[in-house]
Amino acid sequence: MLYAVYVHVGDADHAHGVTFPDFPGCFSAVDDWSDLPAAVQEAVEAHFSGEPDTVPPPTPLELLVGQADYVGGVWMLVDLDLSRIDSQPMRLNVSLPSHLVQQIDAWAKAHHMTRSGFLASAATQAMATRS
Repeated sequence: MLYAVYVHVGDADHAHGVTFPDFPGCFSAVDDWSDLPAAVQEAVEAHFSGEPDTVPPPTPLELLVGQADYVGGVWMLVDLDLSRIDSQPMRLNVSLPSHLVQQIDAWAKAHHMTRSGFLASAATQAMATRS
């Protein structure tokens, strides 16, 4: 689905900053224009990770163009793969040693997390570091 993003054009010392009018608080930055599509997709996936909210529909570009928050940069339309944003929890059954479950539960509780939240975070982190 096509969404408008606003790119604050960088220079030799600064990355190109990307803001998402339809997703407040979501942002990205890239050094090279060619990296922009992947970075935008990654930022949106991270932004909606674990969120029960649905992704809002895109705001028409003509409604965004004249807004005072967007000066000095350029607008781009990006095609986001919304199928990669699935925040619906899936129940599964796993077997772990009881001492490991106790350690997980203790760590999760100390960090104000659930067991499921901890396992999801640990899996995401492990996959990101072992690409």
